[in-house]
Amino acid sequence: MRRHARPDESRPNPFTVQLNHLSLTNFRNYTRLELPLGDRVTIIQGANAQGKTNLLEAIHLLATARSPRAGAERELINWLALEGPLPYARLLGEIGAGRDAQRLELVLELANNGNALGPAVRKQVRINGAPKRALDLVGRLRVVLFLPEDVSLVAGAPAERRRYLDIALCQISADYCRALSEYGKGLAQRNALLRRLRDFGGDPGQLAFWDAQLAEHGSTIIHRRNRAVQELDRLAAERHRDLTRDAERLRLGYLPSPDPDFTAAANGRRAEAVKRQRLAEGRPPYQAATCEAIRESFLAGLRDAQPREIAAGTCLIGPHRDDMAFTVDGRDLRAFGSRGQQRTAALALKLAEVQMMTAETAESPLLLLDDVMSELDATRRRALLDALAGVDQAIVTTTDWSDFAAELLEQARTLCVERGTVVAT
Repeated sequence: MRRHARPDESRPNPFTVQLNHLSLTNFRNYTRLELPLGDRVTIIQGANAQGKTNLLEAIHLLATARSPRAGAERELINWLALEGPLPYARLLGEIGAGRDAQRLELVLELANNGNALGPAVRKQVRINGAPKRALDLVGRLRVVLFLPEDVSLVAGAPAERRRYLDIALCQISADYCRALSEYGKGLAQRNALLRRLRDFGGDPGQLAFWDAQLAEHGSTIIHRRNRAVQELDRLAAERHRDLTRDAERLRLGYLPSPDPDFTAAANGRRAEAVKRQRLAEGRPPYQAATCEAIRESFLAGLRDAQPREIAAGTCLIGPHRDDMAFTVDGRDLRAFGSRGQQRTAALALKLAEVQMMTAETAESPLLLLDDVMSELDATRRRALLDALAGVDQAIVTTTDWSDFAAELLEQARTLCVERGTVVAT
């Protein structure tokens, strides 16, 4: 099965690698689940805390090897299983058809080691029964997840926006996923060396090797994020015009670290305000920069920041400190946007992500919607339902059947969940 299509290999009619069957053992409140899934839309209804979100979380885990929720991975293992002799959770998804059929398996086991917060979790991945790395799981089943708390993508901390970009881009590009993994390893080693230099002294020249490693992989990350945000900016602006009936203009902007127009010492509120104003005016950094130019800029930034980094004992620049800006009519949405404006921008972003992923991979992603209809007004609800009409498979959860038109309920497969048991209606 082709995993990562390039844009020039795109097919005229996108297809979906469908999730045909989901099997869960000891996952959250599911002690055992065997759930066949069909194409088009599946709507799952249930009261709060019955397992709707857990079901979507399991699918997201199989697609990205990451939980969309914060918290320790040990929380994924059913609490009854934690009391057994071999605590574990098992997730199995069957995707594709014919020669492209695959079995994706993820097993979480409590390990003997750990910390003050509890035991560690060992993650095992198998694809068609063969042991693989977690990295190899990503991109085989592509998903876009809509959550009520998506507003935090606009109003929350920069780490949430970086995580969002990483999950989206890892599903699109295996090269990005590898660069992200290697960058993380290099960053940990460089930070350890910076702490030793701070605490015990030594030759700062030792940093040169890790500088090169960070610049090599970090430039790939920055270059790809930059391209993605430019594309999301274009697509989200279109979706936002529809959602607001052309009343407001949304812009997305990439705030990379390092920024080629600012030295490492040029920080603080004034510099941040200048960067965001520049984005609002349509003048983003690295607008047409090559990966090599970004690498050289990154290396120069590391050299400039070296004294401050040694004093701090940590790396002060790099894509691990990137951010993304949202503006409406030139105003920073994070600082000055209303809750409604922030929610609308987040929805436009997710709808744009669906378009971008489809265009870049020639595959329509599986849409996962977790009880989001009740949070939306009629215009935004209609936009989301239009997105459902354009994909081959979607799984939607709700507490109230009245969130959906009778026509959609007749066409969709409808299920109910109660205390970790899923039944047909």
